[in-house]
Amino acid sequence: MVNGILLGLVQSVLGKGNATSKGNYAFHCSLCNHRKPKLEINLVPTTKNENPWHCWACDAKGKTIASLFKAIKADKEKYSELNSILGTTTKIDHSEFNLNVELPKEYKPLYNLSKTDIIAKHALSYVKKRGITSTDILKYQIGYCETGRYANKIIIPNYDANGKLNYFIARSFEKDPSKKYDAVSTDKNSIIGFENLINWDLPVILCEGAFDAIAIKRNAIPLYGKTMSRQLTKKLLSNNIKDIYLALDSDALKSTLKIAGDLLQSGKHLHVVQLEGKDPSDMGFEHFTHLVQQSQEFTFSDLFSLKLSL
Repeated sequence: MVNGILLGLVQSVLGKGNATSKGNYAFHCSLCNHRKPKLEINLVPTTKNENPWHCWACDAKGKTIASLFKAIKADKEKYSELNSILGTTTKIDHSEFNLNVELPKEYKPLYNLSKTDIIAKHALSYVKKRGITSTDILKYQIGYCETGRYANKIIIPNYDANGKLNYFIARSFEKDPSKKYDAVSTDKNSIIGFENLINWDLPVILCEGAFDAIAIKRNAIPLYGKTMSRQLTKKLLSNNIKDIYLALDSDALKSTLKIAGDLLQSGKHLHVVQLEGKDPSDMGFEHFTHLVQQSQEFTFSDLFSLKLSL
């Protein structure tokens, strides 16, 4: 039988999970940010008193919930709660995580291609189909890998305000990849999407993925998922910026409510962009811009009405 207290703790870290079978629950994976709940955890201990977990998208796996919390850099107090529930004394050394992020050694920039490089041509063809221009490639330093862990994947780096690399996302350009997305392991709570490109004196747009932010073009911050990092939350709440546009997928309603509530309480002027069932990267710049222009200011009354509709 699933321990309800343990389930509650895991959901406080990962968000609500869906029961699958035999004590397993599926969650959204913050390691690869797959849009579907691909992270499956066995919340019923095995005969070895373990709780195996596995993401079927990025293939991350482990045998204990403590190892999962370590992988996703859960807050330290969550380990104390876990130890209390399981009667363990697990200690996690956060210094083991690599905070000095480097691009893969196989990384090649897409703006400097060899005419004879067939794989590069496939990579370039893929990004062009996603609406990415030569200017975008230079602006975001987009590259690709031919071999290694990120073979046949587009690499989109993320830089902080000082131009230091602190994260990158990898997306396969194969037709039927076994693994669409991958990313470097680091503390995502310490990063702000495309921070080096953001003008905090202007309205900002919050979206889910890097491709969405690139398609939006103007002052767009990818969340690399459906929740704001602690660093982004701190920046938005402490900054003088007033106007914020929230553009999350329709399947992220609860995340929209959480973010909207936090921003409204801090006195921000919030607009929730209705995406009509499409990602910004799918609809394109002009269509998305039209939706932004049509969006109305989102109020506490709208927030309550939306909550009641759940």
